[in-house]
Amino acid sequence: MRTDIRPITTDSIDVTGGFWYEKQKLIREISMDNVYKRFYETGRFDAFKFNWKEGDKNKPHVYWDSDVAKWIEAVGYISEKHSVPHLEAIADEVIDHIERNRMADGYFNSYFGHLEPEARFTRRDDHELYCLGHLIEAAIAYKRGTGKDKLLKMMIEYADLVYRVFYVEKSAVFLTPGHEEIELALVKLYRETGDTKYLELSLYFVDTRGTDPIRDEISRVDPLNFQSHLPVRRQTTAEGHSVRFGYLFCAVADLAKECGDKELFNTAKEVFNNIAKRRIYVTGAIGQNPVGEAFSGDYDLPNQSAYAETCATLSIALFARRMSLIDPKSIYADIAEKAIYNAFISGISLDGRSFFYSNMQENDLQARHRKYSSRNNVFFPADTRAEVFNTSCCPPNVVRAVSSIQDFQYSADKDTVFCHQYFDTRACFDGKTITMTTEYPYDGAVKIGYEGALTRLALRIPSWCKSYTILKNNLPAEGVITDGYFYLEIASGDEILLNLDMPIRFLEAHPKIRVDCGKIAVTRGPIIFCIEGADNDYPLGDIRLDKNAEFKLSKDPALGVPVLDTVGFIRDWEEEVLYGDEVKFKEVPVRLIPYLAFANRGSTDMVVWTMKK
Repeated sequence: MRTDIRPITTDSIDVTGGFWYEKQKLIREISMDNVYKRFYETGRFDAFKFNWKEGDKNKPHVYWDSDVAKWIEAVGYISEKHSVPHLEAIADEVIDHIERNRMADGYFNSYFGHLEPEARFTRRDDHELYCLGHLIEAAIAYKRGTGKDKLLKMMIEYADLVYRVFYVEKSAVFLTPGHEEIELALVKLYRETGDTKYLELSLYFVDTRGTDPIRDEISRVDPLNFQSHLPVRRQTTAEGHSVRFGYLFCAVADLAKECGDKELFNTAKEVFNNIAKRRIYVTGAIGQNPVGEAFSGDYDLPNQSAYAETCATLSIALFARRMSLIDPKSIYADIAEKAIYNAFISGISLDGRSFFYSNMQENDLQARHRKYSSRNNVFFPADTRAEVFNTSCCPPNVVRAVSSIQDFQYSADKDTVFCHQYFDTRACFDGKTITMTTEYPYDGAVKIGYEGALTRLALRIPSWCKSYTILKNNLPAEGVITDGYFYLEIASGDEILLNLDMPIRFLEAHPKIRVDCGKIAVTRGPIIFCIEGADNDYPLGDIRLDKNAEFKLSKDPALGVPVLDTVGFIRDWEEEVLYGDEVKFKEVPVRLIPYLAFANRGSTDMVVWTMKK
């Protein structure tokens, strides 16, 4: 366990080109305005004015503050790099409404403060502390991005109130939040202010969770869904609501690092391994069960009914990033990479305007359109994205995460700079400048330039990469591999050329994942590919692929992403025969697209897993 590794954050890194440059530009120029418009139309921004009355439309909801807070957080990250005065003006107006409508003791919530002030801190599952957590994160990002600290000062006062009510007086009706989030935000607030009481309160919430089952029963939700079924330090598997779980264990990892708490670290490591080895989709999505938006059992990874919430995938990536700061092993960055390039970024359309809440792993239009009443009892994720939905936590989560994606790239101790992800960037910190040029994730060539004092550079070799070369100043680099990182010395003026071989790979699933037995998923580098009916006019479930066939990589001009074209096989079936034997096969052209690009051409069949010939 390491406590001396620190993150290199967004403020020190500029995205200069490539995949994430285009995504950040899309968020900045399209998504931010579009999310604002949809949130304005649905009343989320007006809720901060406290002027809603019975008979009006768009009654404020208990979690709306969190939606707006994440949007403001994104404004903060964007403002570090670009001038966005119209977005900043909107955020400032919201902050002014908070100042005008908060209670004298610092409390603010656009639902409780306006509609049920007498009920504050009485209903565990009504998201008060969750909303506060997101407002704290927004306040910190907004201060760093714009230099304005009004929101941060107000959230400090609110956090001080929560410290008094929950930690000192213990006068609230419940002990710990229903939906975790404030725990990780309090650690951020401690790091921003240096005030240890926020660290104490975060640790209190984590250590108190699941210790008082009688008091926990006041919640309307099963304690398992809240991760309150056991004290956190005794939990060994990923359980309950997957977003709540992810946010909770982000805080557990943060606290383990800040407090040097080996027991908390071991708990975090055990539950992370449970996910990585038994409960994660090949696309990096988590949370299989639509009932409770939750984890189900080991190896239970259904495709058609996958819940796979965008926010949940982000939460596992954030958890993994934090684990990298304690335990520099490549498994954590590997999982983060799988998530961010597949089931997280699939949560936003290619045009930046619409979003998925759930990210299906397969779409079968025949099953979706069955004509009997029990169909109503079967969950099918939406197969077209929407610009806003009733629970719109995912759109602002996407815009804030993409706008701060650089946070995933580097960390450092006094001797070593760890490179966890390969983005086209320029990073300046500690008197060092690292420039990285790459078309990753679609190309494995990475060029790294360095200026600064002699140091060690640790380059992650992804688990999917079986062959690679590293040159330093055009000569083979000398170094050692430890825990999935290649360590080498680097001096000012050195140039590193890393080339990660990206062959087509056929992944197979564990035999206990019954729905995927005998099937393969096609990958290249970190990208998972899928097959859509929009490109392939025959039953997708009948396609067989040959690993030895030629796969041609090209860019689809309509989708704007690389695609794979190959030859596959389907059965040469007589239309009027329902069952037959001695069936022959015929060749057909097959096109595969990156999973991140699926469902951008209307409702169509889609599979990730297919058969091999």
